[in-house]
Amino acid sequence: MGAYAKVSIRERTKISGALLDRLPNLKLISQRSVWPHIDVEGCTRNNVLLCSDMHADAPSFATAELAWGMILASFRQIPQQQASLKARNWQMGVGRSLRGRTLGLYGYGRIAKALADYAGVFGMNVVWWASEAGRARAIADGANVAESREAFFSEPDIISLHIRLKPDTTGAITATDLSQMRPDALLVNTSRAQLIQPDALLNALNAGRPGFAAVDVYETEPGGPTENPIIAHPNVLATPHIGYVAQDEYNLQFSDIFDQIAAYTAGSPINMINPEVRGG
Repeated sequence: MGAYAKVSIRERTKISGALLDRLPNLKLISQRSVWPHIDVEGCTRNNVLLCSDMHADAPSFATAELAWGMILASFRQIPQQQASLKARNWQMGVGRSLRGRTLGLYGYGRIAKALADYAGVFGMNVVWWASEAGRARAIADGANVAESREAFFSEPDIISLHIRLKPDTTGAITATDLSQMRPDALLVNTSRAQLIQPDALLNALNAGRPGFAAVDVYETEPGGPTENPIIAHPNVLATPHIGYVAQDEYNLQFSDIFDQIAAYTAGSPINMINPEVRGG
């Protein structure tokens, strides 16, 4: 209750106006990246400055690398092969390589562009889908945008989601979208679980379209198979929301966060989201 500054490193911790009304000593919230979890109007009403470095030229490479690792692990059956070997068995099943396959990227942003770079090194084809504005930017950049939403979901070997969770993207991926995916396709979600309609992915996997998923985000966090039954699904590679959990990423986050605190303390705040708190 007596805190002067608050550091935020995750979006699932909601900072509501009602909570801010109960923190009379709070003057600063310092964080990195987007702020859908923070009531900015409530901050301003309570004279709390929100500072957040949007790192325009630096995607979360940790998240991009995890998504790529999940793609490799899923296609080459790395977890299953390791489990077989540790159980004193030898090879089980036959994995698939990536060269020549098609990666679908939903969302024309920084993390998705990093994955597109990785895919190019591996000799893959890349196809895009995004909001209307995102598709327009992709076309202007010469990127390969799918002819239609139906074509985007039905043709790629792998689809990876990379859009921010906002009111207009909640539930953006529908049961119909998933039902159009191939039975041998992989869906990767390292963004947010709520981008997909509730239960739609679990039902789709049980129906066989898509055949596989790699998931790092869940509607209930933290949680295990009881709270998130998709974790126990035999065709799912699941990790506990570790996309940003890397030493390098934490170094970046906390350097930015504490630079903002130091600047505020020195009387010259930076990366202000509601500068009117400081008189503009």
